[in-house]
Amino acid sequence: MGNEFYKLSAGEKIFKFINYLLIILLCLSIILPFFNILALSFNAGKDAERGGVYFWPRVWSLENYKEVFSSSNIVNAFGISLFRTVTGTIASVFLTAMAAYALKSKTLPGVRFFTLLIFFTMLFSGGMIPYYMLLKDLHLINTIWVYVIPGLYSAWNIIIMRTFFQQISISLEESARIDGYNDFSIFMRIIMPLSKPVIAIIALFNAVGHWNDWFTGSFFVRDSELRPLSTLLQEMLTRAEALRDTLTQSGGTRQYELLEQIQVTGNSLKMATIVIVVTPIICVYPFVQKYFAKGVMIGSLKE
Repeated sequence: MGNEFYKLSAGEKIFKFINYLLIILLCLSIILPFFNILALSFNAGKDAERGGVYFWPRVWSLENYKEVFSSSNIVNAFGISLFRTVTGTIASVFLTAMAAYALKSKTLPGVRFFTLLIFFTMLFSGGMIPYYMLLKDLHLINTIWVYVIPGLYSAWNIIIMRTFFQQISISLEESARIDGYNDFSIFMRIIMPLSKPVIAIIALFNAVGHWNDWFTGSFFVRDSELRPLSTLLQEMLTRAEALRDTLTQSGGTRQYELLEQIQVTGNSLKMATIVIVVTPIICVYPFVQKYFAKGVMIGSLKE
């Protein structure tokens, strides 16, 4: 690699240098803020308010995480988040792939109409109130299935998968039909194994969306036992900030004494919350990143 670099012209060397510099700056812009969040999450909240904490805690403390995990509902909320993420992701990927496989077929009656109908939903929405009324009529409000069923299909994901399926050689399907395979067998034994890159991408996007979604639990679920982790942490963060604002505005000796006893601030609690929510996704990502590079079809068929 080094010898090849010296063989490049001056212009090519400058171009490579600029490219590497931009990539390094981009990586730093992503990594450094995360280290800052991690340092603040392990730093005492009151001390962090003074500023000057960047990439290493100045006063080590676990109070932020103790405050987060002090909630009695934290384990139940984690289970709800895990259930909706696993169930919703698997069901959504499988059903989306089936829809995309059907729409890629040129012999499907009305395929253009259905494709246009799906694309139409990307441009227009009924609004929040009609959406709430629809969920209520379907008896999904205040149930665990409100996290799963409404998000089973995504028009954008269907289009992405259909485009990928169209790149798979039709000769593979024709050969399978000659061997007696039906459509479902072709889908499960040929299309799905050859589509690991797009499946991994769609699955990761779905999982991140389910895990980080706090809106659904906050607006469509009243039962506290059905709140996911993101919603519970959001409520804890809101209460912590509201309490501090109330004590600050009230004034008085007693209020200042209580304020001095608070070691966890809204900002420090926010940092701990971010770390807790992001960590599971970071742990999963290394197992799917290898599928991000498309190239699984190379050499699969020689014509």
